Amino acid sequence: MPLVSVVMPVYNSAATLGAAVRSVLTQTHGDLELLVTDDQSSDGSMDLLREFAAQDERVLPRSSPERGGAGRARNLAIERARGDYVAFLDSDDMWLPEKTEKQLAFAAEGTAPLTFTSYFKMDADHDGESTDWVPNGRVIRAREHVDYRAMLVQDHIGALTAMYDRNVLGTRLMPEMRKRQDYALWLSIMRDGADARGLAEPLAVYRAHQAGSLSSNKLSLVEYNWALYREHENLSVPRATRALAGAVWQSLRNSRI
Repeated sequence: MPLVSVVMPVYNSAATLGAAVRSVLTQTHGDLELLVTDDQSSDGSMDLLREFAAQDERVLPRSSPERGGAGRARNLAIERARGDYVAFLDSDDMWLPEKTEKQLAFAAEGTAPLTFTSYFKMDADHDGESTDWVPNGRVIRAREHVDYRAMLVQDHIGALTAMYDRNVLGTRLMPEMRKRQDYALWLSIMRDGADARGLAEPLAVYRAHQAGSLSSNKLSLVEYNWALYREHENLSVPRATRALAGAVWQSLRNSRI
């Protein structure tokens, strides 16, 4: 049975953290460890994590020594990973119960060391659990196959669905940038020659704004995408411009779901 290391950064997430953690602990594939880094929360998130850890030894929380942002929090968790696979979930999202089991089977069928799935979107105020989730029509569809060139045009991988094979890729950390660390990691893996495969079935739930809205947070990603293309991927201005146009188009499209 493969061991899956689940990476979760936390910052003042007490309102949604419980549902996120329970969605991991109720996976039908139970051979996992939940590596949580609390980034100096002030709302009792760490106390809640300690309660989960006391009840289930698979929950392994640690406090970050100082505020470092989501990327640093994820890396601190990845550095502790013992699993065959590393998967990612933020503290306001959820996995559906069979996510890990089905994705592991999907990964075993192919040769791509990075896999991802389709996922649902839910409203920001949703207060249900993964075990009682009722499928809706708001689905971000996973592309069947993604390579480096395709990823430069758009980020096709929802971080809450991504999983990579440590036995093939080794331990891969996220570049320490303020935002878009996940996108930068997928690009670095693919730049080294690995492709990614997408599973069509929606197996996770992303907490989002209402359909039809494009938040200021999404718009603020423009400058971070540009820095990623120019500074991390060393793209020319024309190539970076085309990539940025694709990223903006994707945000507009997904915001309507």
